[in-house]
Amino acid sequence: MSTRDIVLVVEDTPASLGLLNETLEQAGFTVLLAANGERALDILEQITPHAILMDALLPGEDGFETTRRIRSCSRLADVPVIFMTGLTDTAHVVEALESGGVDYVTKPIDPAELVARLRVHVLNARASRDSRAALDVSGQYIIAVDTRGVPRWLTPRAREILFAGSSAKDLPDGTPHTRRLPEEVVLWIAQGGPDPLTLLIEERMLTLEYIGPASDDEFLIRVLDGEMPDSQAILRDAFGLTTREAEVLGWVVNGKSNKEVAAILSISPRTVNKHLDNVYVKLGVENRTAAAIVAIRKIVGDAYRPVDV
Repeated sequence: MSTRDIVLVVEDTPASLGLLNETLEQAGFTVLLAANGERALDILEQITPHAILMDALLPGEDGFETTRRIRSCSRLADVPVIFMTGLTDTAHVVEALESGGVDYVTKPIDPAELVARLRVHVLNARASRDSRAALDVSGQYIIAVDTRGVPRWLTPRAREILFAGSSAKDLPDGTPHTRRLPEEVVLWIAQGGPDPLTLLIEERMLTLEYIGPASDDEFLIRVLDGEMPDSQAILRDAFGLTTREAEVLGWVVNGKSNKEVAAILSISPRTVNKHLDNVYVKLGVENRTAAAIVAIRKIVGDAYRPVDV
C-alpha cells in the first residue's frame, strides 16, 4: 500500500493486542490500540480509521454496544467493523451483524485470514465512499434507505428538499436512526417500487423513483421535485428508457467511463454495457459518442425551448 491504512484494534487481552499489532504492522497497516469501548470512542472522536477490529467481549460496555454507538455517528458510517470473537453460536453472530458489524473472525485468529478480510472490507468501503462522492458532486437527488425507511445516506441536494423544514439536530447525517420516511415508502420499496411514488414530505409534494438495491438491506431512490430540472427524466421520457438506462446515459453524457458508471451505480461494467446496448437501439445510434450527442441535444433543447405567449 502506498498510503498506510489505519486500523483501530479494540481488545482487552494484552497478548492478543501484541499479536494483532505485530501482524497488522507487518501487513502494512498503521495500528491504533484500545483496551475497552470507552477508550475506542475517545480515539474515534479524533481519528477516522479505515477499519475497526472489535472484540465482542470487553470489560464494561461490550463490543456490540460500542459498535452501536459508533454507527450512530454519520462520520463513521462507512468504517467497516469486523468482530473478533470466540462466540460462535448463531445468536452472537446475528448480534454482531445487527449491531453494525460487517464481518467476524473467530478466535484463535488466523493472521493471514484476518489480513485478507481486512483488505477486502477496506477496499469495499473506499469504493462506496468514492461512488457517493461522485453522486454528491454531480448534484444528484439520491437517497439510500434501509428496509425500515431510515436514511443511510443522502446527497446534499436530496437532503435539502427532503428535510428542508428540519432543524440541524434532526437531519439524518447527525442522528441517522431517528428519522424515517413515511410507512408508504417502506411498503413501496418492499414491492420493488413498480411505479413512481408521489407523496407529501415536509409539506412538499415530491415524487420518488426506485432505482434498485445497493445491497441486501439498502435501496437507492431518486427524489424528483416539480420545480427542479432532471436531465435523466427528460431522457427517460423522450426515448422510452428505463430508469436505469436513463441513469447510465446521463453519466455517459457527463463524461464517465463504463467503469466509473459501474462504480457510481454499484453495478458491474458488463451490466453497464448491456444497458448501453439497449440505449443505442432506442436512440437509433451505434456508439456512446453518438448517444451522448443525441442526449445532449435533447436535454438542451428541452431546457431552452421557448415558451409560447
